[in-house]
Amino acid sequence: MAPNMSPKKVPIPEQKPEERVKNFREVALGYTPEQAQEEALRCLQCKTRPCVAGCPVNVGIPEFIKKVAEGDFDGAFRILASENCLPAVCGRVCPQETQCEILCVRGKKGEPVAIGRLERFVADHAMEHLPEEIPEIKKNGIKIAIAGGGPAGLTCAGELARMGYDVTIFEALHALGGVLMYGIPEFRLPKRLVAKEIAKALNLGVKIEKNVIIGKSIKVDELFEEGFKAVFIGCGAGLPAFMKIEGENLNGVYSANEFLTRANLMKAYDFPNVPTPVKIGKRVAVVGGGNVAMDAARTAKRLGAEEVYIVYRRSEAELPARAEEIHHAKEEGIIFQLLRNPVKVLGKDGWVAGLECVEMELGEPDESGRRRPIVKKGSNFEFPVETVIIAIGGTPNPLIRQTTPGLEVQKWGGIIVDETTMKTSKDGVYAGGDIVTGAATVILAMGAGKKAARAIDEALQKKASSDPSRPSPCC
Repeated sequence: MAPNMSPKKVPIPEQKPEERVKNFREVALGYTPEQAQEEALRCLQCKTRPCVAGCPVNVGIPEFIKKVAEGDFDGAFRILASENCLPAVCGRVCPQETQCEILCVRGKKGEPVAIGRLERFVADHAMEHLPEEIPEIKKNGIKIAIAGGGPAGLTCAGELARMGYDVTIFEALHALGGVLMYGIPEFRLPKRLVAKEIAKALNLGVKIEKNVIIGKSIKVDELFEEGFKAVFIGCGAGLPAFMKIEGENLNGVYSANEFLTRANLMKAYDFPNVPTPVKIGKRVAVVGGGNVAMDAARTAKRLGAEEVYIVYRRSEAELPARAEEIHHAKEEGIIFQLLRNPVKVLGKDGWVAGLECVEMELGEPDESGRRRPIVKKGSNFEFPVETVIIAIGGTPNPLIRQTTPGLEVQKWGGIIVDETTMKTSKDGVYAGGDIVTGAATVILAMGAGKKAARAIDEALQKKASSDPSRPSPCC
């Protein structure tokens, strides 16, 4: 097969902007088999495999793409699934442009191979056509606890279950998936796909305990008392941050966490069929510039807002959101108020009536490498809005650190770990995902879950070999 030397990716079909702002169906429609093969032929099958180095879960990228080019979609899926337990999710929400694709040789003289789009195609094709293959697992009877059913916890649980461990996930909410279920909107990540991916982990024999808050319902030390030999903490960083400005307590101010949870997990987009309304006005301001801010703005548009603003204190070059999300937001009519920073939420009769902002200019780079925003004196201005959504990040719930003696944390609340093993300062306790890094990506959380699973297995193997009276985890 001759390689496809086009410098451009094969375009992915999408809903038209004027149509998609009126529904919550997925924006990108995915490749056809013919489009997938055409794009796969753009891969040069480099011997050095630079793209693999950019993948946090070490997927054999050239190998699965070669299978796609050959039309062996089932073989491609088996390669993907051997390293990635959530390929349909990652194909949609991973920032491939800053990970695997940025290292693609084709990107030097054009666009890189569309690795994410191909991953999505392969995973979707397998869901539709390939019967699930459940491996035969010999259980070893050793109990492992997973705190949090998000990407990190699900990955860690799946890896350990395959090794034969008796794994239980303790989830605070009534549904597994974490940010996949409550944070990312339906139009980016359909929940039916998330449910199918989660079901694969459950089919490995993983047990689920829902509505259990670690640190309140049960403490980490109590898990050990109940016979668990290791604990992985992957509870995320879902405690929302606020700006601490006047007016944030007015009706009509949401954290992005609450807003998206109501719209996704509680299906407020289907009100009044479900009793979870989200009251928004004609004009909505979303404060922040990350993917969560884009998700909130685009959701507000679909819920009926006529004007939606992204208010961000730096310029477009510093926006942390994915380029694709920014592009989609602009297509959908989201208005970008850049180099602006809120200083006060204006109110009337207890409700939001507007936003007072100051203009900013950029100075020298700060510790993040982005240019520091500086207030322009006397630049205050106001504009009317009826809803304000704060999307400036979050921190871990303090319950775990407050109730777990010996667990060292950073000043902002994140758990300190050994980055190679994800082991914490407390014996037998591991952690990964946003509770360690702060708000990051799904694939990085999954990578942490894989590292932790392997480290837990190695530690328990070592303990078993040093104590002849204990059964080996392999037995």
